[in-house]
Amino acid sequence: MDAERGTVRSAPSGVRRPTAPTAGGRRTDAPRAETPRAAAPLTEAPRADAPHTDPPHGARRPPARLPRSRRPLADLPTTGTTSPWILMYHSVAVEKEDPYRLTVSPERFAEQIAWLHRRGRRGVSVRELMRAHAAGRADRLVGLSFDDGYADFARHAVPILQAYGFTATAYVVPDLLGRANDWDTEGPRKTLLTVQEVTDLAAAGWEIGSHGLGHQALPGLPADILTAQTRDSRRLLEEVADGPVTGFCYPYGAVDLAATLAVRDAGYDYACAIAHSPLTGRYALPRCYVGDRDGAWRLRAKRGRHRLRDTVTELRRHRLAARAGRLRRVP
Repeated sequence: MDAERGTVRSAPSGVRRPTAPTAGGRRTDAPRAETPRAAAPLTEAPRADAPHTDPPHGARRPPARLPRSRRPLADLPTTGTTSPWILMYHSVAVEKEDPYRLTVSPERFAEQIAWLHRRGRRGVSVRELMRAHAAGRADRLVGLSFDDGYADFARHAVPILQAYGFTATAYVVPDLLGRANDWDTEGPRKTLLTVQEVTDLAAAGWEIGSHGLGHQALPGLPADILTAQTRDSRRLLEEVADGPVTGFCYPYGAVDLAATLAVRDAGYDYACAIAHSPLTGRYALPRCYVGDRDGAWRLRAKRGRHRLRDTVTELRRHRLAARAGRLRRVP
């Protein structure tokens, strides 16, 4: 897990049996676009990174390192180009207790979006960002992603994004729509988007991506469970969104080679992880965690760190490729 996340959630053990999403749930009217207002300037914090804190008592971290694979390097579904800048959000709300640091207040979120706008950047869905990146036109774009599919995305985030002409991607868990984030044992209970809300968001042009089934970490799962997590979640979500679902996001950011191959074989165009790794590429896109403490200096620093990690990852990849080539030449 990327150290920049601060406190991380642990992935629960065991395999959950997926169930089809239920119909119903409350319907919300599409939020009205607001006129952009001058946001208060972000606090220029002298420190760039959030200090690393320990997880709540009893919580376990997802695997921080990728398992070693005996598969040839050429099998890795990666690309040799720098990765686009993607910001990772979860919940936009006001919480008194937030041990996992997943929540950004609406006021702070508005300041962060206003800062991007002042810097000449435009927030877009990850789907749009990847298309622009492939065409070489992503220089001033930044991907905005929201994990878990919290209901406050429609209530608080969407109106602010609409005010600046920004778009974003919501990664939802199709078999848990209308329920709550029961996987976060130490965090506050948060309501998830309903079936109807996801349908409305997709109809309004917001990208809806898959976050698997049951919010379960994928590394180490049997092949048939990986198929359900990737293909079945996509099928269920396409029924809800009434359109194609081309993006996947790994729960907890946990990813290994088998998971990337399962996502690719399920027909997704891309997948989001968190940390840079040997798998970094179209099916393991790194992202920058954004929290409530992130002001202008920290966002600038995270942008610079993202570019530095791109360079280091590419150098390591070339070194691994050279080593694999030498091994193939050994009689």
